[in-house]
Amino acid sequence: MNELIIAAGLFLVLEGLIYAAFPGGLKRMAEQLPSIPDQTLRVFGIVAMAIGVGIVWLAKG
Repeated sequence: MNELIIAAGLFLVLEGLIYAAFPGGLKRMAEQLPSIPDQTLRVFGIVAMAIGVGIVWLAKG
C-alpha cells in the first residue's frame, strides 16, 4: 500500500511539472486532441502503459 501512495505522489509531481513548465504547450496540445483519431490515442496510451509497466518491473527486479 505504501508503494501505491508513493507512485500516486510521483505521478502528481510529474503532472504538476508539466503544467508548471509548459503551460502554453499543454493548452495547444489540448486544443489539438479532438483532431487526433481515437485509434492513435488508444495506441499511444497502450504504449505508455507498457513502458510504465516495464519501468516498474525493472525497478522492482
